[in-house]
Amino acid sequence: MNERDSSPEPSLRDAEPAGAPVLAQPPARRFDWRINLVLFVATIFSVFYAGQLWVDSPNPDAWQRLLSGWTFAVPLLSILVAHELGHYVAARLHKVPTSLPYFLPLPAVLSPFGTFGAVIIMPERIKTRRALLDIGAAGPLAGMALAVPFMLHGLSLSGVQVKSEGSYIQEGQSLLYWFLKYVVHGTIPAGHDVFLHPTALAAWVGLLVTFLNLLPVGQLDGGHVAYALLGERQNTLSKRLLLVPWLLVAYNVARYVMPILERGFQSGFDSVASEDWNPISAAMPWVVSALLLTLLRRVSGGAHPPVEDTELGPVRRVVGWFTLGLFVLLFMPTPMIVY
Repeated sequence: MNERDSSPEPSLRDAEPAGAPVLAQPPARRFDWRINLVLFVATIFSVFYAGQLWVDSPNPDAWQRLLSGWTFAVPLLSILVAHELGHYVAARLHKVPTSLPYFLPLPAVLSPFGTFGAVIIMPERIKTRRALLDIGAAGPLAGMALAVPFMLHGLSLSGVQVKSEGSYIQEGQSLLYWFLKYVVHGTIPAGHDVFLHPTALAAWVGLLVTFLNLLPVGQLDGGHVAYALLGERQNTLSKRLLLVPWLLVAYNVARYVMPILERGFQSGFDSVASEDWNPISAAMPWVVSALLLTLLRRVSGGAHPPVEDTELGPVRRVVGWFTLGLFVLLFMPTPMIVY
């Protein structure tokens, strides 16, 4: 997902008056790569397990069923690894201390995709605008470089069918996703939709992860890029944008939940079956996002750590605005809804 920074502690040398003895500096923070490895292996298993549920393999052998999820797991893991390596390589090129990615596995009962993404930790704040923009943009751009080809390939394996009248999951729609569906399948008839092959679903998850990380607030990827471009103005903008997830909660409640409540009040809640409440799921991604952003803001202290006011140059500015433009192309008002 995104990398997190923290301002370094004041130097002991700076804290002492002139003539005071020089005290030893605390050693640089060391990361145990074995933790990263264990989490990555666990994420591989959890994503493969989620993948075999989407594939719905009839194979009676549990191991073979698990491996059948590769058409979902391999593309998704590739996108996530590319995203995090983009951050990591950019940080190393700018000589910014950073950890290896910490991948976050989740069981199927908590995530239909088997993972909550990944983070890298930076024990020192990023010092220059150039480094901030490069590190913030490298992850989303690297992930998208794989997500778009995987999506085109996955859509070519997906069929257009009549929308189901039973229980089904509707993935979120974005401008880029609509365009890619049009490129592969042309105009989709009314009442029909593309039924996603697991590879296309994995690519869609990659688009969703990139979209959420590009929200230009706090120390998300989008917040880093926006701060590099706008400086201190970004802190004011970030406070206002923190309302966006809550506004989208209200939008999804009004569109999908209120009709259920109205039906209950008019006809009695006994007439509302348990599965009729499934559309409540439309608001849940934004509820979780809003709570996480609020928590991250409290932990990080709110304002983005300051950086040196170095000149970005025209190429970096184009890259920065293009990266933020991806947020618009990937915007999904309803990331997922269960019918």
